[in-house]
Amino acid sequence: MENQRLLIWATFGMLIWMTYQAWVTDHALPPSTATTAAELDTLPGDAGLPALPTESDYTTPSNAPALGDPPPTAEGTVNSTEQSAVTIHVVTDVFDITISTEGATLQQANLLNYPVHKDDPNKLVELLSTETIELGLIQSGLNAAGEGSKPDHRAVYSSQQTNYELNGRDELLVPLTWQSADGIVVEKTLRFTRGSYQIDISHRLINNSAEDWRGADYAQLLRRSREVERSMFNVDSYSSDGPIIYDGEKSEKLDRDDLLEDGPHTLQATGGWIGAIEHHFLSALVPPSDEKYNYSISANGGVSVASMIQTPSVVIPAGSEHTFTMTAFVGPKLQAQLSEIHEKLPLTVDYGWLTILSDPLFWLLSKVFSFVGNWGLAIILVTIIIKAVFYKLTEASGRSMAKMREIQPRMKALQDRYKDDKPALSQAMMELYKREKVNPAAGCLPILIQMPFFLAFYWVLLESVEMRQAPFALWITDLSSRDPYFILPVIMGAAMLGQQKLNPTPGDPIQAKVMQIMPIIFTAFFAFFPSGLVLYWVTNTLLSIAQQWYINKLVHEEASKRKTHNKKGKSTSE
Repeated sequence: MENQRLLIWATFGMLIWMTYQAWVTDHALPPSTATTAAELDTLPGDAGLPALPTESDYTTPSNAPALGDPPPTAEGTVNSTEQSAVTIHVVTDVFDITISTEGATLQQANLLNYPVHKDDPNKLVELLSTETIELGLIQSGLNAAGEGSKPDHRAVYSSQQTNYELNGRDELLVPLTWQSADGIVVEKTLRFTRGSYQIDISHRLINNSAEDWRGADYAQLLRRSREVERSMFNVDSYSSDGPIIYDGEKSEKLDRDDLLEDGPHTLQATGGWIGAIEHHFLSALVPPSDEKYNYSISANGGVSVASMIQTPSVVIPAGSEHTFTMTAFVGPKLQAQLSEIHEKLPLTVDYGWLTILSDPLFWLLSKVFSFVGNWGLAIILVTIIIKAVFYKLTEASGRSMAKMREIQPRMKALQDRYKDDKPALSQAMMELYKREKVNPAAGCLPILIQMPFFLAFYWVLLESVEMRQAPFALWITDLSSRDPYFILPVIMGAAMLGQQKLNPTPGDPIQAKVMQIMPIIFTAFFAFFPSGLVLYWVTNTLLSIAQQWYINKLVHEEASKRKTHNKKGKSTSE
C-alpha cells in the first residue's frame, strides 16, 4: 500500500510541475524581435566571423581577406560588386525559392507542402528570408589568395534566365557564371530534385589564367536567433531553436547566450555538418565526408547566428579545373531524406533522453503507417503490438489485482476485527497476502511499464514532422495538436473510471478518494496534450480494461472451483 501511495503522489507531483511549466510559458513576456539598422549592418555573415583554426594544412591563404568581408574590385573585371544583382525565381514540387545573383545566395524558401496553420493553407512555412524577424540566408563562394575580384558570396554572377520551374522533370539545374579579367571562370550550379529538400551546390573553377589559382570554397548559414520558452502543452515551443553542429562523432546544440558570452565555437572535423533547427524544420550545410573541414558558429547580439564551413585550401594549376561541392538542406526533418544526405543528420530530430525508446517506436510507427496510410490507425495498431508484447508481464500483475479483488471481503473483515490494533491488522493482512499469493504492490507495474512508452510517444508526436498536421478521422484533423472539442480526453476519463471498477478498492480511505478523482484530473490535464497521445492512452486503457476483465473472470472461476472443491472435501470428511 505504501508503494501505491508513493506512486500516486509522484504522479500528482509530475502533474503539478507540468502545469506550472505551461503557466510559465503562457504568461512569459514574448521575446523581442525588433532589430536596429546598426545590428543588421554587423550580422555575423557580413563582418563578424571569427578566425578559423590555423593548422598549416587547413587554413586559408595568409593574404586572403576574411570570408565575411566584401572582395576588393579590380579594373577590367567582367563581374564586380558594382554590377547590379537580380533575383532568380525557382519553383519545384516542394519549393518556392528566390536566389540572388549576388553570390547565388539562397535568400528565400517557402515550403509548398507545409502551411504554418492547417486552417490557412496559403500561409506557408518560410525557412529562408531577408526579413529581419525571420532572417535566413545560405551563402556560398570561393575565397582566393591575392588581390582582385573573387567569386565569393559578394560576387555578382550572370544567369541566362530569371525563372526556373521543375514541371514534369526529375531534376532542375540552375546555372550561373562568373569570370574575372585574368581568365578565372566559375560555373556555379544549384541542383534541385523532385520531392527532395536537398540542394546540391557546386563550383566548377576553370583556370584559364597564366598562374596557379589558390583558395578554398566555403558556405555559411545565417539564421535569426530567438529565445524559446518550452512547455509540455505548447508543441510549437518545445523543440530546440538554434544552431546545431556534428563533429563526426557527436552532435551538439549550441546556446545563443553561450556563444555571445564565450565567443565563437570553432572546430575541425571529418564527416561533420552544421545546421539551424526550428522545431520540425531544418536548414543545414553538409560538406563531402571524406576530408577535414573547418567549422565555426558565432552569434551577434541575439539577432542572428552564423554557421560556416570552409574547406582546406587547394591549388589549381593554370590550364586546369576543379569542382567544389556542398550540400544544403532546407525543409522539414523527414528522417528518410535526412539519412540519405548524411547518416547522422537525423540527430537533428531530438527525442530527448528517451531516444532509446522513441527511435524504435518511430520506426515501428513508420512501418505500420506504410501499410495503413493513416498515422492515427498506426498509433492504435502499435499500441496493440506493445500491449501484446508485454501481456505476459502485465498478466501477473493483473492476476494479483484480481486476487486482491476476490479477497476484499476477508480484508474488510480483518479491518473490522483489528480496527483498534494497527500492528495486529498489518500482521494479519500480510499473512492473508502470503496465503493467497497476492502482491499488493503489483498494481504499480502496469503504470511503470506504460509511463516510458507514454513519454516516448509524446516526444515522437512532438518532434516527428511526419505527424505534423496529420489527420486521423472525423474531428481529429491534426494528431500533433489537442482535440479541438475535447472528446478524446472525455472518452479517456470515462475509460479510466471503467478501469477502476475492475480493480480492487484501496483499503486506505484517503487513497481511495484520490483514486476517484484521478480520472477527472487526468481528463482536464490530457485536454491540452496532442490528440495522438490521448489516442494512445485511450487505446491502451481500453485494452487494459479488456485484459483485466478477462483475468478477473478467470480468477473468479478458479476461486469458485476451489470453494466448490473445498466444500466437497469437507463434506466427504464429515
